[in-house]
Amino acid sequence: MCEFTVFLDKEIVYRNVIYAKAEGNNVILRKVLGASKAVEGCRIVEVDVSSQRLVLSSKPH
Repeated sequence: MCEFTVFLDKEIVYRNVIYAKAEGNNVILRKVLGASKAVEGCRIVEVDVSSQRLVLSSKPH
């Protein structure tokens, strides 16, 4: 299974993420065992499966 390391503005904010959902200006992240975290005021800018990276940005479009 592919588990992502999540970066926000080049800083790691969460590891071992299997689910991500954009909800307005927030991104909901969830780990395989169900633990979740909401990252507020950001958007998804890159998903790289081969590097297992999910990149978020707090900067507007």
